[in-house]
Parts: sequence; C-alpha cells; structure tokens
Amino acid sequence: MKNVTFPNGMTVPALGMGTWNLGDDNARRDAEIRSIRMGLDGGLRVVDTAEMYGSGRSERLVGAAIAGRRDDVYLVDKVLPSNASRAGVRKACAASLKLLGTDHLDLYLLHWRGSIPLEETVAGFEDLKRAGMILAWGVSNFDVDDMRELARIHTPDPCCANQVLYSLDYRGVEYDLLGDDRAAGIVTMAYSPLGQGGELLDAAVLRRVAARHETSLGPATPAQVALAWVLRQPGVLAIPKAGSPVHQRENMAAVELELTKADLVEIDGAIPPPRRKESLAMI
Repeated sequence: MKNVTFPNGMTVPALGMGTWNLGDDNARRDAEIRSIRMGLDGGLRVVDTAEMYGSGRSERLVGAAIAGRRDDVYLVDKVLPSNASRAGVRKACAASLKLLGTDHLDLYLLHWRGSIPLEETVAGFEDLKRAGMILAWGVSNFDVDDMRELARIHTPDPCCANQVLYSLDYRGVEYDLLGDDRAAGIVTMAYSPLGQGGELLDAAVLRRVAARHETSLGPATPAQVALAWVLRQPGVLAIPKAGSPVHQRENMAAVELELTKADLVEIDGAIPPPRRKESLAMI
C-alpha cells in the first residue's frame, strides 16, 4: 500500500478512515465498529474524527472501536474554531481524549479558521505537545493565503497536515494549494474523496474506466476508481468513510487499482481540472 510521510517523519498508509456521521445511529453501531476494526486488520492506520461529529458521538464510537489496539492506530481529531483559544484547545483536547479512551492524539487539527488569532491556537497546540497530549498538529480547510500566513508564525514544530475537501467533483485545490502544501512537505488529507451523494459515482466516465479494471473482489466499481484517482497523488492521504464492513472492504481494494495514462486523460476530458483559482470548497 502507498504511504505518506508527515513532516515529523511519521509514515502511514495513504488510505485511512473517516468517521463523519458514524455513531449517530445506535442501530448501525456494531457494523460501524466492525468496519473500523476491519480496516485496522487490513493494514489501515489512520482514523479521523472530530469533536463536532455528532457532538462527541463519533469520538465515543471510535474509542470503542480502537479499545485494546491503540498502538495500531494513527489517531486524528479536530478542534472547533470556537474552542481554539490557548486555554480552549487544552480543555477541548482533554474532553476528546476522555471520549476516545486514550491519553494522546497522534495529530490534532484546527477544524477550520475562526476569529481566534492563529498564533494563539498554535501556541495552544504547542502546549499540548509539550504536555504529551498530542504528538503533532495541523489544520483543516485552509486555503493558500491561510497556509502562507500560518507559515510566517515561528513554531518549534511544523504544521503536519492540511485536511481539505478533495475529490473528482471538487478539484479546485489542484490549481495551487495541493502543490504548495506538497512543496512544504505538508500532507494533504482528502476528506469526502468519493464525492457527495451518488452523483459523482453515477458519472459515465467512471463506469467506463471501472469496466477496464478488476480488483481481488472482482470487477472494479466507480467508487474504487474515484478513490484510486485521489490516492494516485503524492503526499495525499484519503480518508473515506466506511460505515459497514462491505464498504470498508471495497475501499481497501481500491488501492489495487493502477489507473493508466489513458484512464486519466479520459477522466480529465469528462471532469476537467481547474483552469483558474477557485474558492476553497468546504462541507
């Protein structure tokens, strides 16, 4: 499986697991826990959550899923901008750690930029790192100007990641942000890499490309093509959600796909890359 390496030297598989909306329905709880554990059994390491997801329900579910196997997990969480003061991040992080049943996060992100100065949030992150509550920090939903402002803040530890919306139907970051972060050694974490709803996965071009490929599960699916397309990018860590073992198995098989140059040209023809700067898309 392809890997990505963070600026602090930590290397993880380029396919991880997102947990947005997981934990919201008790009827799905067992399947969601089994899905995360299946991913870990299959060699995935990154599990991404946020205090905002279900007001802690996602964190609680992740804690149950990783109980007894914390060493297998590269655990990522996100703090709300309203909690991102120097004192606020410590309080928020402590609450998240309690729900997750662990004493530290591998990576802690500012979920999006708010009104609190970046210098204060970063100072809070550095406090957490010194206290051993987090091992690294980063941001989410930051565009080029935000990242350049962040780079001007003197810190003993680098920003390790920028988590952004990136999929075939949201390609705007390819114009500048993706390359800028890659040049700085910052990992791009791609959330919702399979797009929103079923519209992208119904695209005729993905069905045509899928028909030319197979995985160990059988004929490739449009979803696997869409995920393989994101994973082809160097320095990109994709974190699709998988709420069931069946979905998790399909995601993991996507790493077997090697899209050809002809595949990529055909995809670009149907879903073209950006030709000018676009506002950063967020959901």
